[in-house]
Formats: sequence, structure tokens, C-alpha cells
Amino acid sequence: MCTTCGCGVSNTSTELHSQHTHETATRTIAVQESLFAKNDAYAAINRDRLKRHRVLMLNLMSSPGAGKTTLLVETLKRLHRDFQCAVIEGDQQTDQDARRIRETDTPAVQINTGQGCHLDAHQIGHAMENFTLPELDILFVENVGNLVCPAGFDLGERAKVVIFSVTEGADKPLKYPNMFEVADLLLIHKVDLLPYVDFDINQAVRYAHQINPGLQIIQTSTKARQEAAGEGLESWYAWLSHAFTSIG
Repeated sequence: MCTTCGCGVSNTSTELHSQHTHETATRTIAVQESLFAKNDAYAAINRDRLKRHRVLMLNLMSSPGAGKTTLLVETLKRLHRDFQCAVIEGDQQTDQDARRIRETDTPAVQINTGQGCHLDAHQIGHAMENFTLPELDILFVENVGNLVCPAGFDLGERAKVVIFSVTEGADKPLKYPNMFEVADLLLIHKVDLLPYVDFDINQAVRYAHQINPGLQIIQTSTKARQEAAGEGLESWYAWLSHAFTSIG
């Protein structure tokens, strides 16, 4: 259970058998609702700041090991031609991913959440102060690897992007529906491994659309030797460019 959002308490199928347990759960849910309300207020402030400076902020979410950081590194190398980018990195510990990002000459701020399993809008607002927003075009937030809690926290982002690797089960959208329901874009990643893993990509797409019928899906890979992977990355870059130009 997350120590900051109490995600293991509400909306479960566990039957409450005692008055004491019921009262405890009720108090916990009340605190949780207050926490979300405060987060949404901070998210609104972030969104207003980003809109005023015409900065596109994207919230990248996935399970651990899905390939977010590698995909982001390759993306930043390409985007340097056309956009000024920055990154906010979220991990429970270490700054390894932030250091990888900085190797692309992209400014990056590391947030370590300790026992927390997600980033929140207040943390993002503080991290944004490390950048000169009028000089930025795109701000990427690489959230903590987790398919549960990050889905519930608005950061003030323009869009939520979920990275879903073919090394995971095709039924992930059904097991973690909230994450796929809130997503604006799904990247089915590491498709170069499809010949070597037991993953039904058509089934994964069906499940994702079952949860979110309007979800846009792009297949990606950072392995340039795969022709399809290159095409997938081009579609991802095109999506980013369109998202930036559509900022009001």
C-alpha cells in the first residue's frame, strides 16, 4: 500500500466485518478524498502556468522495466532538432535515469519519492521552478514505475501516455483498467521482441479498446534494425509534434 495515497484501502472487494474496521476505512477514504482535492488544486495551478508559457507537459507512465527511459532518451535525441525539452524524473530512489537524460544535453530534475509510488502535482510544481518555462516547448514527466497509483493523480499535464511492453501480459489493460482508461495515448513498446515472446498484440489492442474505445495506439521500438520500429517511432514523433502545435 502506498504510504502517501492509501491506495490499498478504498474501492476493494474486501467485505468489512466489524464496526471498528468500517470506521477506520471511512476515515481513510475521507483523508484520501481530501488529498485528491488538494492535488487537483495544485494541478490546476500547474496547468495554468504551462498554458501561459505554451509548454506541452506529458505524463509518461508504465510498469517498471517497460522501457520508458530508453524510449525517452531516443525521443530527446530526435526532438533536439525542433524543440526545447526538459524532463522531470520520478523514482523511489537513485538519480540514474536523470543522469541518462542529461547525457542527451536535456535538463532534468530528479524527484525521489521514498516509499511513495507516484508523483503528485505539488512535487511537479516545485520541480518546474528549476526550469525557465518561457524557453521550453515540451516538458516530459517520467512517473514512478507503477500501473496503479499514478493513474489517479492529475499533474497538470496536457496528456497521459502509457507505455506497455510486449514483455508483459496482453491482459494488462483488463488487470489495470484505470491506467488505460485515463490514457490519451498507448505506446505498445519493444515490438522488436514479438517473435520471441508469447504476446498476442491484437488481443492487447482489443483489451485496451475495451477499456478505452477512443484510445490511440502506436507500436514502438528503439531498435533501429526493425523497419516497423522505425515507422512506429516516426508516428510517435508526429503525435508529439501535433500535440505541441495544438496547444491553445
